[in-house]
Amino acid sequence: MWEYSDKVKEHYKNPKNVGSIENADAIGEAGALACGDKLKIYLKIDNGIITDAKFQTFGCGSAVASSSILTEMIIGKSVEEARKITNKDIADELDGLPPEKMHCSVMGHEALEDALKDYFGEKEETPSKENTDKVICNCFGVTESEIVKAIKEKGAKTLDDIREINYAGGGCARCVPNIKMLLDKYAKKDIKLNPVQFILKINKVLETNVAHELGKDSGGIELVNVDGYDVYVKLTGTCSSCKNATLTLKNFVETQLREHVDENINVIEVK
Repeated sequence: MWEYSDKVKEHYKNPKNVGSIENADAIGEAGALACGDKLKIYLKIDNGIITDAKFQTFGCGSAVASSSILTEMIIGKSVEEARKITNKDIADELDGLPPEKMHCSVMGHEALEDALKDYFGEKEETPSKENTDKVICNCFGVTESEIVKAIKEKGAKTLDDIREINYAGGGCARCVPNIKMLLDKYAKKDIKLNPVQFILKINKVLETNVAHELGKDSGGIELVNVDGYDVYVKLTGTCSSCKNATLTLKNFVETQLREHVDENINVIEVK
């Protein structure tokens, strides 16, 4: 059973600023009815100040509470101040939300962001047919590139991190296996290998990823020594006399080891 703060309960039972605004200066939406949560927010703006805000939502108590507290947070603020509000700010204002309900605060943040884009004329046009960015989370329209960005640039390492950043996987959960695949592929792992495991993994990458490619041109590679992050290797076959040996080591071998073993690895050739 999830625990809710008194503020969440109060805003769910007695939500503030419910409804719509006729001739609103900005309207934003987030969520999807197919997944049970959808929010529409209306803003009245005068000289850059949000003078009124109302919302309509279909969803759980946390969605109602997040939408209600958000309208209270932004009324009286400038649009620049409102733009700085994050989903964490919304959850904090409610004295916290259960992890399983953080996507409700994210939905509030996204609706506000969408409304401000509407106000500033920044709403994106309908994607063209040439746009091949795959939608991973259909419930919230989150693409693969957005999830990868959350992993690479915002440090997401878990499914909960992804849900908190862009709430992908917070709806029907059908996309969760694909999100986990992206996490496995792009998230940096904190697990540290002991020296033996480190060497074995280096050797495995050299044998499977590197030697296979070099072998296509009758070349090869041998692991000579590992000293900290310095990996000493010897090129064999045609690679041993290749004029571009250094380029091969740095651009291919080192890249492979940094990607699959550790980003600090430095490859050194032994003659």
